[in-house]
Amino acid sequence: MDRPIRVLLADDQHLVRTGFRVILEVEDDLAVVGEAADGERAVGMTQALHPDVVLMDVEMPGMNGLEATRQITAPGSPGGPAVLILTTFDRDDYLFAALQAGASGFLLKNGTPESLVEAIRVLARGDALLAPELTRRVIATFARPAGTWAGGVAAGGAPLDELTPREREVLVLLARGASNAEIAADLHLGEATVKTHVSRVLAKLGLRDRVQAVVFAYEQGVVRPGG
Repeated sequence: MDRPIRVLLADDQHLVRTGFRVILEVEDDLAVVGEAADGERAVGMTQALHPDVVLMDVEMPGMNGLEATRQITAPGSPGGPAVLILTTFDRDDYLFAALQAGASGFLLKNGTPESLVEAIRVLARGDALLAPELTRRVIATFARPAGTWAGGVAAGGAPLDELTPREREVLVLLARGASNAEIAADLHLGEATVKTHVSRVLAKLGLRDRVQAVVFAYEQGVVRPGG
């Protein structure tokens, strides 16, 4: 990206937003384009300002951060921003709900400024931010029965059948938290080829990013927790 990464801050606490702005605006490649104090404003400002990444609090008055995330990442909004959930609550149910809502990353507010800056850069590149072991732990606890993914795709349904054997291999490795480089090494492919396979998997399954692919794979039984 040859321009600064555009960031929208959504948090009901003014001091928190100010702190985030101070952290981000010292970075040459980041630009804060707006601030929202509730979920409804975050949705409206996203539509008006077209940020690359939205930093989203969970608990806000009126529309909360999870509902705002659902609206921002709705299937009818292609090319929209990535949402990074930031919260003081270290709760697995919040994390899983954020993933289901379409968030591409999840951080606690007690993290370091460096981790926040790096998370924004990761999401702006189109990657997702979630430790594989954390993903597996949450899904093992909270994954719903097959057939209940928000996209309405049941296990064994047509979208899964549309995947080639190689694409299913890629999906399995994605679900295990493998990077493109690790998938390339495991399958003896070039990284550019792996990137193409990942893009096709996401497109065929109607998924936004790698995080949704992980959740989908566990919920549909493509892989099993601990497997």
